[in-house]
Amino acid sequence: MEQIGIITDSHSSITQKQAQELGITVLPMPFYINGTCYYEDVTLSRDDFFHYLNTGADITTSQPSPGQVMEYWNRALAQYKQILYIPISSGLSGSCSTAAALAAQEPYQNRVFVVDNGRVSALLHCTVLDALELIQKGFSAAEIKRILEQYRDKMTIYIGVDTLEHLKKGGRITPAAAAIGSVLNIKPVLRFDVGTLEPYKKCRGFVKAKKAMLEAMQHDLTTRFRSWYEKGEIYLLAASSATREATEQWISEINAFFPDLEVMCDDLSLGVSSHIGYGGLGIGCSCRPAEVTI
Repeated sequence: MEQIGIITDSHSSITQKQAQELGITVLPMPFYINGTCYYEDVTLSRDDFFHYLNTGADITTSQPSPGQVMEYWNRALAQYKQILYIPISSGLSGSCSTAAALAAQEPYQNRVFVVDNGRVSALLHCTVLDALELIQKGFSAAEIKRILEQYRDKMTIYIGVDTLEHLKKGGRITPAAAAIGSVLNIKPVLRFDVGTLEPYKKCRGFVKAKKAMLEAMQHDLTTRFRSWYEKGEIYLLAASSATREATEQWISEINAFFPDLEVMCDDLSLGVSSHIGYGGLGIGCSCRPAEVTI
């Protein structure tokens, strides 16, 4: 029996295909669309999701049931002595707290370690990659949980929003503000930092929004994350809910702005995309734990 396995959820932006390549398991998130339950990247493709989103379908996100979570855990524990369960941040969903309560009970106590380091989407993907490296270096599941949670604030991401419609639906802006913003071509930039998604800046047009994100990222790399940046121990991230062409153009712009760093690009998870809509672009970073680079 192998020592430590990893389970995350599809809020990590890790696809089922990528999960197989990494040797991990991804729990698909449920979405209710016009009253029918679908599962991300299993019975709901990305293209179909955006078709529903763009045509005004009634879409609600949901947590996996405790039974579904335990089913995945039981299957993994037949193969591994212990597992790291790395779900979406507890600041964004109650599923993490539910999992932590389950893990404190038999037969999961000291066998399932729930990691809550305040992340989602591409940032959660980085956490999984760090966990895999820490396993290879021989750390225990309890040690890895501690290390990853200690690094919860060593990350950030900025997301430029192309449409105000879904921020209005989600109650983040009023209908009046959305109407005025559309007339003025306002493109908000949001910042995700340790479990919260908050307004960062309002820009006139998406070109200015992208410029604002690049400059904000440059400021963070040369201040908050300077030591990791100078050592090259940082993931520079691009994220997108936009077209493939727009995404590739955005990656090119990031590469030009940060020629010394490799860019890792993920599609924004459907959970995040449901709140910001189609056409969003993001840039972020995640510092690699010191234990990974020893």
